[in-house]
Formats: sequence, structure tokens, C-alpha cells
Amino acid sequence: MQLSVKDVAKLLNVTEKTIYRWIKQESIPAYRINEQCRFNRAEILEWATSRRIPFSPEILTESSTEPIQLPTLTETLQTGGIVYRLEGDSKPTVLRGVVDVMRLPEEVDREFLYQVLLARENLGSTGVGDGIAIPHVRNPIVLHITKPIITLCFLEHPIDFGALDGTPVDTLFTLISPTVRAHLHLLSRLSFVLQNTSFKQALKRQALRDELMEELSRAEAALPVITSLLI
Repeated sequence: MQLSVKDVAKLLNVTEKTIYRWIKQESIPAYRINEQCRFNRAEILEWATSRRIPFSPEILTESSTEPIQLPTLTETLQTGGIVYRLEGDSKPTVLRGVVDVMRLPEEVDREFLYQVLLARENLGSTGVGDGIAIPHVRNPIVLHITKPIITLCFLEHPIDFGALDGTPVDTLFTLISPTVRAHLHLLSRLSFVLQNTSFKQALKRQALRDELMEELSRAEAALPVITSLLI
């Protein structure tokens, strides 16, 4: 779905005048289509998250005409797993390590996945501040994956990820999804739970798996319950 200026202003709880100012400053991702400004919902969500701009829960609750059961963050992280002390001294070596440890079907081309993750980072850092990054591909792709995967990795050594706040990254949530809808659904919910103080504290101290999953489940329980999402 291509959002209008009015749509984005509503989602970000700001005035349309503010949106136009951001467009003029070229700070917000926007496209000119038939003389009008349009926005990609996933890009706006990433942009707002990286700048810690609050956004409306409505971004979670729009529904499509065909209800689809979407996975929870907790289920998706259980699928992808949690990895501690991942080695790497740069963004490329860390992403290589992430791809190597992800729980992927044998038929997935890991080298291709690594290249598209790296290409996404070259477009702009997926660092969202406070030492956290959410590596993912620019547009979800089918890699012989039937359900979304999120793998949480704690780095052995914090690295410069180019995050806007300048904080070195030591925590990665790598998201791989077979569909745009599931990708946006999970990215939205992850952005919200990363505002949860208890969950953030558990991440900061790199808590054990069981505690992290409990904190995530508790944080996610406070979010709107949805079965589908219009993009």
C-alpha cells in the first residue's frame, strides 16, 4: 500500500505540515507519483523506529479483506533461536556469522542471503539505537522459507553499525520472511516491544533464553491482537 501525506501524519501523530517539512528536508523516505507524495509503509516504520519517533498502534491494526493468521514475535524467535557471543569485528563479518548460525532449511542459498542483507545495509543502517540493529532485506524474498524467522544474536564485541545515535551495536534481531505482510507485521511488533523497559533491560544484560522469552511474551501481550495486516 502506498501511503499519502495524510496517512503518514496520522500514523506518526504529527501534522501534515510536519510531514511536508521532512519531505523538503529530504529526511523522510518519500516518492513522487503523479505529482503527489507517496510513502512505503515498511520504510516509514523503519525510519520512525531509527529516529525514535512514536507511531500510532493503528499501523498494527489495519486489516485486509482476507484474514491471514500471522505469527507472534515469540513464535518467530522460538523458530529462529537465540545466539550468544557471536564473533565478528565489522558489519560484513558479523552478518556473515549471523547467516551461518541461522536455522534455515538446507535448500536456502546462504551466500545469496548474506549478499542481500549486506546490500540492504549499504542503503542505510538497520541500527535502531541503544546498541540494537534489525538486519533484514529491503523487500522480503522467498528463500525456500515457509514461515518467518527471527534470530537474536548477542555479539562478542560491539561494532560500529552506523546507527543514528552513534552507539556501537551488540544486539541483532535478524528478520527473514517469505511475505511482505508477515515482514511488516513482525517489524511493527518488534519496534513496539523494543520500547518495553523490562524487555530492553533483559536484552542489555543478555539474559538467559528462558527469561528473554518470558519478557518478550509479556511485552507482546500488551500489543493489539491482529490476524492480518494491509500493506
